[in-house]
Amino acid sequence: MRAIQMVVRRWPCTCSDRGMSTAEYAVGTIAAAAFAGLLFKIVTSSQVREMLVQIIEKALNLAG
Repeated sequence: MRAIQMVVRRWPCTCSDRGMSTAEYAVGTIAAAAFAGLLFKIVTSSQVREMLVQIIEKALNLAG
C-alpha cells in the first residue's frame, strides 16, 4: 500500500509535456509560412501592383 502512495505522489512530477513546445513551434512555423505565402500572392497580384504604381506616380508628380 505504501508503494502505491509513493507512486501516486510522484506521478505529477513524471508527467511532463516536453514535446509540446516542439509541436507548438512546428504549428507556428507552418502558420507563418502559410501567411507569408498568402501575403506574397496578394502583393504580387495585378491589382495591388497597379495601386502601388499609381501611388509611386502620384508621389513623383508631387515631387517634380
